Amino acid sequence: MKGLLGMAAVLAFAAACWTGAFHLTTWAFDWIAADPAPLTRQLATAFTGLLLMMFPPMVVGVVHRPREIARWTAALNAIRRIGKGDFGVRIDLGGARNRHHPFVGLADGINDMAAELGRLEQMRQAFISDVSHELQSPLTSIGGFAKAVRDDELSPDDRRRYLDIIALESDRLSRLSDDLLRLTALEAEGPELRREPFRLDAQLQRVILAAEPQWVAKGLDVEAQLEPNFLVADEALLERVWTNLVHNAVKFTPAGGRVLVRSWTRDGEAVVEIVDTGIGIALEDQPRVFERFFKADPSRNRDAGGSGLGLALAEKVVSLHGGRIGVRSAPGEGATFTVTLASAQSV
Repeated sequence: MKGLLGMAAVLAFAAACWTGAFHLTTWAFDWIAADPAPLTRQLATAFTGLLLMMFPPMVVGVVHRPREIARWTAALNAIRRIGKGDFGVRIDLGGARNRHHPFVGLADGINDMAAELGRLEQMRQAFISDVSHELQSPLTSIGGFAKAVRDDELSPDDRRRYLDIIALESDRLSRLSDDLLRLTALEAEGPELRREPFRLDAQLQRVILAAEPQWVAKGLDVEAQLEPNFLVADEALLERVWTNLVHNAVKFTPAGGRVLVRSWTRDGEAVVEIVDTGIGIALEDQPRVFERFFKADPSRNRDAGGSGLGLALAEKVVSLHGGRIGVRSAPGEGATFTVTLASAQSV
């Protein structure tokens, strides 16, 4: 409908210009007392009509050209500033909110791009800050205790204890590096999952047995309620998920506590729960537990030797499989982590 109205307006404007041109040339020839040939009169009318049609656009162009040049110059300057790393740039539309104007769409696109790049830059800086902080702590410990063991008067027991701390912090650095590499690889565009059928219950049982030295040393009661089922997924990546969750449950459950690992199939989905009777997680911290380096209690996590990346890795692996991971907890009442994955089948 708008197209038809626009075409009708153009035709009406052209007819008005040609009518005006006819009367204008007739008046001009009468004024100079000339009687040109019909062809000359028609050519004069046509030329005058063209001038009349071109005059309004020319006037509009002269009036609006400086404004248009200013707008496009602002867009080019904004792109140059973004290219130099200034993501706080924003193009002022100056009241031009005609959504059909090409500049409005370009300006909105540049503003959105700058805002998104600014958000990514903040994430990058925060990530670098977090990594630097996580590296600094074990490096400081290693450096301090390495200097201490040089003391010839140090007792053999203290020397062994210091060397154990150095070895522990070195292992922590190694885990941090490994987790960072894994998380970076998973977040790369288009990670390839090796989906194959395997026994989920058998995998969970292997993970629990692999953590046996830790939970036996703490005197924990570890129970497994595993329904036999098959799952089509990347077996190696999911084993890392269960390893992180089980180790966290063991790590944050005090001596004599209980850890329960159970799995079952529901409506074609595999559900895995890791339940512990540990210290729990505050309600306000639960939405952030899957963020990189987030620690509800930094001192507690540092003492436990965590990298701060285990749950972020778990969340990434589960999401790549199209699944869901969540937590229910309360301080002093333990925590329950639940993972739901599709493509499951009972045995």
